[in-house]
Amino acid sequence: MMTPDEILAQHARASARRRPLEGQWQDCYDVALPAPNAAPLFDATAADAAEQLAASLLAELVPPWSRWFGLAPARKVADSAAAQDVAKALEEAAETLQGHLDRSNFGLEVHQAFLDLVVTGTGLLLVEEAPVGEASALRFSAVPMRDAVLEEGVSGRLDTVFRSMRLTAAEIKARWPAAMIEERRRGEDETPPKLRVVEAAWPDPRHGHRLAVVVEEEDGTPRLLAEGRFAESPFIAFRWLKVPGETYGRGPVAKALPDIRTANKVVELVLKNASIAATGIWQAEDDGVLNPATVRLVPGAIIPKAPGSSGLTPLAAPGNFDVSQLVLTDLRTRIRGALLADRIAQSEKAGMTATEVLERSAQSARLLGATYGRLQAELLTPLVARCLAVLRRRGEIPALLPDGREARLTYASPLARVQARADAADTLLFLQAAATLGPEARATLDAPAAARWLARTLGAPPEILRPADATPAQPQTQE
Repeated sequence: MMTPDEILAQHARASARRRPLEGQWQDCYDVALPAPNAAPLFDATAADAAEQLAASLLAELVPPWSRWFGLAPARKVADSAAAQDVAKALEEAAETLQGHLDRSNFGLEVHQAFLDLVVTGTGLLLVEEAPVGEASALRFSAVPMRDAVLEEGVSGRLDTVFRSMRLTAAEIKARWPAAMIEERRRGEDETPPKLRVVEAAWPDPRHGHRLAVVVEEEDGTPRLLAEGRFAESPFIAFRWLKVPGETYGRGPVAKALPDIRTANKVVELVLKNASIAATGIWQAEDDGVLNPATVRLVPGAIIPKAPGSSGLTPLAAPGNFDVSQLVLTDLRTRIRGALLADRIAQSEKAGMTATEVLERSAQSARLLGATYGRLQAELLTPLVARCLAVLRRRGEIPALLPDGREARLTYASPLARVQARADAADTLLFLQAAATLGPEARATLDAPAAARWLARTLGAPPEILRPADATPAQPQTQE
């Protein structure tokens, strides 16, 4: 167990390594998720595309109120009845977890984590056990990347997490009721100070994961506030794209940042040019009568001038700025393409055929192939494992581990099913072709086995299938 001083020292070293990225992150936030006090934003293409991409990730990876995962036996059981019992138990465990996810704030918080993922290339989700009596046993929190410092372990994953916060003594007691924290008495008008709190989680080969909370007292002395051990880390860090040798990910907003800045500047110049075109630029002769400071260019205005003076005359513009529309259209197309805004979202085309829908889904899978594989390894698998650990500790599901030895995870999100639908379509095409080759070709086919394979590939529930050794139902005939 690390001491409070060691935890703060390691946090400081990790923060120093992260500091060179903070400027670029702020630039990405300013153009994609600008704060109310940020510099004025003239083009909202990037902000709109970033929100669309985050919403598409939510719908394609972890759609709310829909089963996007499953549990299957890790090994094939010889006894068909026992296999059915195992499959049923795993299905009930998956249904229990799905119910807790539906009743929790999972959809809200994971969407916010996806926004961080799109902008900075890295997201962080905290999965905690909710107090007994709440609707769900799970509670989720999207941790802002500005508060988090991450370190990569020997496994290549971001398994060491530091979270820095500033809380009052009352807020500390509310979050950690068992913490021993004393608050000095103050006057009624005196605002209580906020203490620096660092929450650290790191892997422990003997105990899974450890968590410690360190608080800096008002005199600067660090003190251990709370500690715990977990089978699975409560912090889940995931990345969009990772370059070898780097710890944090790279997001699509950073890739499109030059085009975003250029489009913002072009729109600013277009607006300035439109203002000039609407109001014009005027020049006035100093004739002792006309005072430019009192001139108001409004309909019906009478502007005095001296006899023989040219008065107020418009200044001809040097040219127009029509070429900017061509540049702006190209920039916006590249920005939306880099943020996959028009490639993953559902098409608005009406009357699409099944082949067109399948091809569009396959295109989305190709675009997100590498990213989906990383998100599956760094987000989805640890997320399900952590949630199952919480439910297992509460006794709501049996003691099973989705580690490939007791049970294995299957994914049934829209993006995960793209390849399954393609495999099923190819198999059905083969069955149709084989059926046209005559009785001898049809005799080589095992129809029940084909039906079971299609059910397994397309994610059909196991309870609709008969056991493999059951007597097949005889077709009913009408007399």
